[in-house]
Amino acid sequence: MATDTTTSTDGGTAAKVIELRSIVMAFGGLLALGGVDLDVAQGDRLAILGPNGAGKTTLFNVVAGDLKPTEGSVVIKGVDCTYLPSRHRPRLGVARTYQKARSFPGLTVADNLYLAVVGRNGRHRSLLPGGKDRDWRDRAQQAARSVWLDERMDTLVSDLSHGQKRQLEIGMSLVTDPDVLLLDEPASGLSRGERERLIELLEALPRATTLLLIEHDMDVAFRVADRIVVMSDGKTVAGGTPDEVQANPLVHEIYLGSEAA
Repeated sequence: MATDTTTSTDGGTAAKVIELRSIVMAFGGLLALGGVDLDVAQGDRLAILGPNGAGKTTLFNVVAGDLKPTEGSVVIKGVDCTYLPSRHRPRLGVARTYQKARSFPGLTVADNLYLAVVGRNGRHRSLLPGGKDRDWRDRAQQAARSVWLDERMDTLVSDLSHGQKRQLEIGMSLVTDPDVLLLDEPASGLSRGERERLIELLEALPRATTLLLIEHDMDVAFRVADRIVVMSDGKTVAGGTPDEVQANPLVHEIYLGSEAA
């Protein structure tokens, strides 16, 4: 009987938080995923790389519950989530960001973070502020501080820079105290300086927080992740530490090419 552990990045064993088995995803005659197996252990920093059309986003959306696989199984923290909708993921301590911002541009940073807490903890029905409300506001302030937006709490999201909006998206995920954080191309559209700030932010996450990200920016992926998985044509074709992946000739051929050389 298989144990519910896997090798961690430090060489020990840690509980599996994500287990994907034989994931197939077909859209009509298009096979987007061709039988993917993947284990993610608690505390992992895992990046999924691959060229456009490799299946990264599809796999990510299967994990997040936005897509139901044609075949295979998705187990998160021991719970079979294969056909459970995405709203069940936060109950298991899973939070995610999207390529396109899901924040409310007409509200302030503080209000967006507060609403993220409310959404995680259930509808807040009282019209009068109470102890729970103050606690949630405090958590919003702490989350803003963790993503360097505590000086912008009263700023409308529409007035933030693109990089600050990315920071807010991560803050809205962190305010729910997730065990697993799924990041969908967090460096997309960022300037060089903003990418450096993002890397610093992700490196500062608690080691107990499991991080799974898909990313086109190789510098971000190689610096943040302890483990890399490379996809091509809907399958995983290589994996290992950043150094192992960079030295893999197959990876050079299908993805990195002359840039890595």
